[in-house]
Amino acid sequence: MPDAPERANRPALSLHVPEPPGRPGDAPDFSHVQVLPAGATPRPDSATPARAMADMVYGLVRVLNDAGDAVGPWNPRLSPETLLAMLRVMVTTRVYDDRMFRAQRQGKTSFYIKSTGEEAVAVGAAFAMQPDDMCFPIYRQQGLLIARGYPLRLMMNQVYSNRGDPLHGRQLPIMYSSKEFHWFSISGNLGTQVPQAVGWAMASAIKNDSRIAATWTGEGATAEGDFHHACTFASVYRAPVILNVVNNQWAISSFQGIAGGEQTTFAARALGYGIAGLRIDGNDILAVHAATAWAADRARANLGPTIIEHFTYRAESHSTSDDPGAYRPAKEGEAWPLGDPIERLKRHLIRLGAWDEERHAALQAETIDAVRAVQREAEKLGTLGDQTFHDIGTMFEDVYEQMPWHLAEQRAQSAAEVEAARS
Repeated sequence: MPDAPERANRPALSLHVPEPPGRPGDAPDFSHVQVLPAGATPRPDSATPARAMADMVYGLVRVLNDAGDAVGPWNPRLSPETLLAMLRVMVTTRVYDDRMFRAQRQGKTSFYIKSTGEEAVAVGAAFAMQPDDMCFPIYRQQGLLIARGYPLRLMMNQVYSNRGDPLHGRQLPIMYSSKEFHWFSISGNLGTQVPQAVGWAMASAIKNDSRIAATWTGEGATAEGDFHHACTFASVYRAPVILNVVNNQWAISSFQGIAGGEQTTFAARALGYGIAGLRIDGNDILAVHAATAWAADRARANLGPTIIEHFTYRAESHSTSDDPGAYRPAKEGEAWPLGDPIERLKRHLIRLGAWDEERHAALQAETIDAVRAVQREAEKLGTLGDQTFHDIGTMFEDVYEQMPWHLAEQRAQSAAEVEAARS
């Protein structure tokens, strides 16, 4: 080979490493966030081909304006009764989160993750989907379960891993599972639930069922292979699935630019796969409801999947083992330009004349009392700090429909050893 040409006059290469707009000690700065006016983004028909609505991935579907009015073509025109039901679920979700967070700090459980500031993402979707549609969530969609009527007591039992835990202590706290409520087991390996949801949706279509699937993942996990494999299958087979990307700006301590959000939107992931994509205000529960209903109509009409980017903000820590003060400005959540989802819905109901501050304060107090009462009942069955281990025999159950002989022998042997140790 010939010698390499002279390089002395060539400019040196440099690597770009995305940096968040602020670090600890800086003032919160969201000047880079473009917030479109409520009602400004058009609403295409749900049958519109994906290639004809490419601009939607760069817009921002918003319904509630700053005054609290619902405006524009995406307004779902929900009744005051439905809006109040949604408000109650969001308030319950936040109160539940606060109680469980405190329980972790008191040593009653090992771990907890709150959804503060993101309640609209789950609750808006729950009210737009059918109760038997299958959900493949991650660990910040507890509002889905609460909206579907799953008992708070069972949720707490799972967090405490106590004698009433329906999962018998086998899962990390907050990783709920319920076949009855069409809630697929949460996986701590982020991204795995996306291809699982697509596979379930494909199976539903193969069986000529009428149920669709929906999955949720953080913006960080869209950089993983699982997400892209799922998009390929969803696109090729027009799977009846909604792929929700919750862009809350932070993947643990890595800001969203590390996953590609500095270059484009996460909804734009849809373009390369020929999938319909929407980018919405994730703190506007009416926008969440409208976008989910739109995507559900599309899926039920055999028109394929939709990627929805929920543009929101993680108001508090990633989990009880995280300190956001170590990587982002203090009070950054208070400066988030899209506000608080509960306050925004409350303001809308007040504008409609269906609500007021006094009734909201009463709802808050009533919910706190109700959640505390359920918590007391759950703690009677034990907490992480004061209970013995679950019956060791349960570790052999719920794996095979018919237990193999060698596992049955091992279970009998372990039971005998436990009994001998007690005597």
